[in-house]
Amino acid sequence: MTAYGLVHLRPPAVTAEEVFEYLERIQGTLDPFGGKFLVHGAEVQVLEGEWPGTLVMIEFPSAAAAREWYDSPAYQEILHLRADHIPGDLILVEGCGPDHDSAAMAAAMRAHQNAS
Repeated sequence: MTAYGLVHLRPPAVTAEEVFEYLERIQGTLDPFGGKFLVHGAEVQVLEGEWPGTLVMIEFPSAAAAREWYDSPAYQEILHLRADHIPGDLILVEGCGPDHDSAAMAAAMRAHQNAS
């Protein structure tokens, strides 16, 4: 099942030269694992709550591929170029399939809650 890497990047005080190098090299680390950017640093429209910074969203063919990318020597070699200069949070999450039904999900959650 498709998985996603989501990164919430907070604004840095200044963009360091290392960040430019990271941006120049990251695609090469994604390619072997089928990773592709869906959102890359776009401004967000905050409708609820607070969101200082930007969002990066990377699609992978599976959660295993996403984790293999993150753990790969090629990515680990460049990770510090961003992480040392731009604070942020990264999560990996599986997507829901095309047959996802939120009403069925609510029913299952309700049944589980009532059984407890």
